[in-house]
Amino acid sequence: MRGNYKFLLLALLIAFASCSFTSKTFDNPDKDKLLIQLITYVLDQGHFDPQDINDAFSANVFEDYLNQLDPFKRYFYESDIKEFEAYKNQLDDQIKSYDVTFFNLTHERLLKRIKESEALYAEILEKPFDFTKREEYSADYEVLTYVKNKREMKERWRQQLKFSTIANYDDAISQRDTDLEANSLPERVFSPKNEKSKSDESKSLKDLEKEAREATKRSLDELYDFIDDRQRKDWFAVYINAIVEEFDPHTFYFAPEDKDRFDVAMSGNFEGIGARLQKRMDAVMVNEIISGGPAWRANELEVGDQILKVRQEDEEEPVNIVGMRLDDAIKLIKGPKGTTVVLTLKKVDGTIEDISITRDIVELEETYAKSSTVEKDGKTYGVINLPKFYVDFTSYDNRNAASDIKKEIIRLKEQGMEGLVLDLRNNGGGSLQTVVDIVGLFIEEGPVVQVKTTGEPKEVLSDKDSSIIWDGPLVVMVNELSASASEILAAAMQDYKRAIVIGSKQTYGKGTVQNVLDLNRMVRNNSNGDMGALKFTTQKFYRINGGSTQLEGVKSDVVVPDRYSYINIGEKDQENPLPWDKIDAVDYEFWGNYFDYDATIEKSKARMAANEQLKLIDANAQWVKKIRDREVYSLNYEEYKKAMELNEEEAKRFEKLSEYKTDLTFNSLPYEITLMEQDSVLKEKRKRWHESLAKDVYIEEALNVLNDLKMTYAIKNNLADVKN
Repeated sequence: MRGNYKFLLLALLIAFASCSFTSKTFDNPDKDKLLIQLITYVLDQGHFDPQDINDAFSANVFEDYLNQLDPFKRYFYESDIKEFEAYKNQLDDQIKSYDVTFFNLTHERLLKRIKESEALYAEILEKPFDFTKREEYSADYEVLTYVKNKREMKERWRQQLKFSTIANYDDAISQRDTDLEANSLPERVFSPKNEKSKSDESKSLKDLEKEAREATKRSLDELYDFIDDRQRKDWFAVYINAIVEEFDPHTFYFAPEDKDRFDVAMSGNFEGIGARLQKRMDAVMVNEIISGGPAWRANELEVGDQILKVRQEDEEEPVNIVGMRLDDAIKLIKGPKGTTVVLTLKKVDGTIEDISITRDIVELEETYAKSSTVEKDGKTYGVINLPKFYVDFTSYDNRNAASDIKKEIIRLKEQGMEGLVLDLRNNGGGSLQTVVDIVGLFIEEGPVVQVKTTGEPKEVLSDKDSSIIWDGPLVVMVNELSASASEILAAAMQDYKRAIVIGSKQTYGKGTVQNVLDLNRMVRNNSNGDMGALKFTTQKFYRINGGSTQLEGVKSDVVVPDRYSYINIGEKDQENPLPWDKIDAVDYEFWGNYFDYDATIEKSKARMAANEQLKLIDANAQWVKKIRDREVYSLNYEEYKKAMELNEEEAKRFEKLSEYKTDLTFNSLPYEITLMEQDSVLKEKRKRWHESLAKDVYIEEALNVLNDLKMTYAIKNNLADVKN
C-alpha cells in the first residue's frame, strides 16, 4: 500500500524541525515539559482522530489518572481529592502550557500516603483476624468512596488485609490436612467450629492464622519494595499515559525502558516462560501462550489464568504480585534460560495451584503457518493454522504469511485436498499487505480492504493477480481474539461470499493502524537523555462493503459458544475506543460458485443448536463469567470455605469438556514428516497440535460445513491449474 500520508507529512515536519531553523523547536531544558510538548504535537498532527484538549478532556484525564494511582482507594483521603479537584478542569490548560503543577502535587501526596499506609498495614497485621465473625468484603472498587479520616482508612485496610489473609489461611489449613493424610495420621478437620472443643486443634488454628498474616505482610513488604524502587520518571509516565490514552486504547507512551522491551519483543526471541501477560485492575492475567515455548511444553498454564505469586528456584518464599505493576511482575517471571520459576495461579474456574516452569529461549517460530490433512467421509480436507500475519519488513521477498500460505495450499492440493479450513482463532493481526495477498489466493481479483487517513482520500487495496490458488470450498474460523488483519481477511471472504465464517458472535473489533515514533528524532542537541517513544493511531480499516471493522468486528455466519463468550475482552470493552462508522462501498462481485451457500449456513446452525458439547461449553462460559464477576466475599471462614467447595464441585460438571474426542485423525504433510525425523521438538509440536484438533468440536463442524458446500463446477485440484 501507499504510505500513510499524514504520518509521512509528520515525519517530514519532524525532520525539518530537528535539522533546520524553524519557529517550531523542541528544546525545552525541562524534560517533563519537553515530553508533554513533543507528545501533544505528535498527537495533534498525526493521530487519526485528534482530540480537543478542553475541560471535558481535562476531567477525563483527572479521573483516569487518579484511578491508576489509587485503584483500591486505600491511599488518598477525601480531603486530598477535594484539593486535587481544583485542577479537574484546568489540566487542559496545563497540558497546553506544558505545566506539571498538578502532577507534582499528586506525586508528592501519593508518596506521603504510601508511606503512611506502610505503617498502617504493619500495625493491622500485628493483631489476629477473627474468621468466625460474619462480615463481607466487596471487591467492587469502582463504587468505593474515598475515606474521610484515619479511622475509616484503617478500616478499609483491615478489610482488604483480612480478605488477603483468609485465602492464605485456607491454603495453610489445606496444606496441613494434606500433610496429615500423607503421614497416615487419623483424619482431622481443622475449622473454626472445632476451636471450643479441642484445645490442641485450637492452638493449631491460631498458629495457622498467624502464619497467614505473616504471609500477607511479606507479600506487602515485597510490593512496597517495588514501589520504593519506582522513580519519579516512572510515575510521570503514568501521568503521560493517562493523557494519551484519552485518544484511544492503542495510543501509548513507551518510557525508555518500556521501549527497550518493545524492541526485544519485536526481535522475535527472548528468554522467559513463553507467555504474554496483561494487567486487569490488580490482576496479572495470561492472555497468550506462545506455541513451542516453555509454558506451552509444560501444558499447565492457560489463557485466562491469573498469576498470584512468583517464586524463584533459589528462594523459599514467593512474591505476591497482586497489585504489582505489570512491568515489575514480568521482571520476576522472566529470567535466564535453564532457571526455574514457580507460579501460583488462580485458574479461570477459581481453583488455586502451583506450577513450575523451566525458562528457555522463546522463539516465535510458531507464528508461522502450519497445515494438516484429515479424512472425513472418504474425502481429504486441509487445515491451515495461521497464528499471525508475519512479514520481514526488511524485504517482502523474504518469508511472509502470504507466501507460506500459498506453499501450504499447493502442498495440500498435492494430497488431493477437497476443502480447506483456514484457522484464524487467536490471531491478533500483523502485516496488511500479506492479508491482501492471502485474499488473492482465493479470488480472481478485486478489492480487499479500504484504508482511511484523516483528511486524505480513502485508499482501496486490491488483489490484482487474476490467478486463484484455491477455488474449492473454504471455511474461515475466528474467535473473540481474532483481531485487526484477521478481521480484514474474514470480512473480505464474507463480503465476497467466498467462505463461510465460523466462530464467536463477533471478532475483537480492532479496525485501526498504529505507528511507533522514536521521540528522540524530534529533539536537536538533546541533553535530556532518552525521551522514549510514542505509539499512536494513524489509520482506520473499512470493509469493501463500506462498514468499519472497528468495535463491531466481523460477525460470524455460524455463531458457536466458547469459553470466552461472556467475558469482556473486545475492543468495545476498552477505554476510549474509536467509534464504528461507515464509508462508501466499492464495486465487487460475489463469488457465486457455491450453489448452496445459504443452505449450508442454516444446516450448520441447526447442528450447532443441537450439539451437546457446545451446550456444555456455553454453560461453562456462563459459569466462568459468574466466577470472574463475583465481587462480594464472606470473611467468615466457614462460609468462605463452603463457597470454595461449591466452586470446586461446580467445576467438576465441566471436566468432561476435556474428554471430548472426535473420530478424526490429522496428519502432517510429507515434507514435515521428513523434517520431523531430524527435529524431535517439531514432532512433539505437531503431535500436540493434532491431538488438540482431534478434540476440537469447532474444527469438527468446520469440516461438516466443507462437506455440505457444493460447487457449481469441479475443483481445479492439480498443480497445472496454478498460475504463478
